[in-house]
Amino acid sequence: MLKVIVLLAYFALMIAIGLYCRKTATDVNGFVLGGRSVGPWLTAFAYGTSYFSAVVFVGYAGQFGWKYGIAATWAGIGNAIIGSLLAWVVLGRRTRIMTQHLDSATMPQFFGQRYNSKALKLCASLIIFVFLIPYTASLYNGLSRLFGMAFNIDYSVCIVLMAVLTGIYVIAGGYMATAINDFIQGMVMLVGIVAVIAAVLASKGGFMEAYQGLAQISDETVSTAPGVFASFFGPDPLNLMFVVILTSLGTWGLPQMVQKFYAIKDENAIQKGTIISTLFALVVAGGCYFLGGFGRLFSDKIDIAANGYDSVIPTMLESLSPMLIALVVILVLSASMSTLSSLVIASSSTLTIDFIKDNVVKDMDDKKQVTVIRGFIVVFIAISAVLALIQYKSSVTFIAQLMGVSWGVLAGSFLAPFLYSLYWKKTTVASCWVSFIWGCGLTFINMFARSSLPVIMQSPINTGAIAMLGGLIIVPLVSLVTPKPDKKLVDEAFACYEKSTVVSQKTALGK
Repeated sequence: MLKVIVLLAYFALMIAIGLYCRKTATDVNGFVLGGRSVGPWLTAFAYGTSYFSAVVFVGYAGQFGWKYGIAATWAGIGNAIIGSLLAWVVLGRRTRIMTQHLDSATMPQFFGQRYNSKALKLCASLIIFVFLIPYTASLYNGLSRLFGMAFNIDYSVCIVLMAVLTGIYVIAGGYMATAINDFIQGMVMLVGIVAVIAAVLASKGGFMEAYQGLAQISDETVSTAPGVFASFFGPDPLNLMFVVILTSLGTWGLPQMVQKFYAIKDENAIQKGTIISTLFALVVAGGCYFLGGFGRLFSDKIDIAANGYDSVIPTMLESLSPMLIALVVILVLSASMSTLSSLVIASSSTLTIDFIKDNVVKDMDDKKQVTVIRGFIVVFIAISAVLALIQYKSSVTFIAQLMGVSWGVLAGSFLAPFLYSLYWKKTTVASCWVSFIWGCGLTFINMFARSSLPVIMQSPINTGAIAMLGGLIIVPLVSLVTPKPDKKLVDEAFACYEKSTVVSQKTALGK
């Protein structure tokens, strides 16, 4: 009864916030970007909660914690430093300035305006549409075992409940409702992960005793070194490095992440948001992977061959008190709903603004665009729920596999051209096309002809990381050997960085 009451109160609050934010969602700028007036706390938490979902807490934390032991914490540290701190420092300000200057609300629209290429915009929107849908379906996966453990209800009910609730507050309040809910959900995640770590370690006699117990565990199929799961870099540092790259650098090219920078209010919000977002990632991501690192202490209750890595975290939590289990359920539900809301806004706005508008339907005013975006939100949430139900009922694994490579496709395609577009005037349209082909092509080869790749690239994670790093080399090389971009077009795009801004002397001393 306690768990049900807490859950119902949480649902009521989410819906109330969505209805409250209706007044800010009357036009495209307000619905998709919150009027570009979102403060540091809301932006930072929106970024963090979109970053970390049930996939991280249940899936990745369990899988990588089991494989690498306590060294899996490096993934969380990388998420904080590379995926949050450096992303804000390198992309935040320039993204906010140039996207407003070009009047772009989505990543494909940015490519279209920056390079004056309608084809580039349409291709980018198609990639996003194809690879965000299975990603949204995967967000339900981590909830199945937890809801079954806490409430003993069918997973189908959980899927429908989450889909309906998210749809209500996103459709009603748009980005601002999502941002406010993300802040509340982020607070739940912060409190929840700290409480769960403390409770799990206490159940094993505290940190030192748990750590010593982990050091005594060995697995000759992984490594013959003693105490390897309690070591600094774990049993497989090379593959761990690829995990860090994929889960950290990947955020730089994901449209639903980069779009958060479009909505930042001012310079003060960027400075504060950078710190808040980094600390949030350090606690949540670092905490998740740190917790997963102790999974082998529960190996007597876990059968990886039969139940997979998704069983690791739920098994670690099943002996907690009812109140803590309720907190965990809301934690994972919060993480999934915040990411789901971010993904459906990115998908629906991209399809409407970049594909439907001016191509299928002419002369769409703001009101019509918002209506169509809301309609597509319903469609995307419904499709993702149906895919999740199909996967659950028929044990289809392809959807989950496709989700695993979606980061590689999206970031492998977009990271390099987007980054260079903000900083380098010589970036060409041809280099963007090559990057799109490289990111998609490499991932498709991994999916359908994996055995033809070198051993190190047969892992989807490694392939995704290599796609991102390769793009950073390919774009400048192709740009140097292909026709130069139109100088007038480029100068107009970069003119936004040269505008004078008056600031107080505490910010700049002046001459």
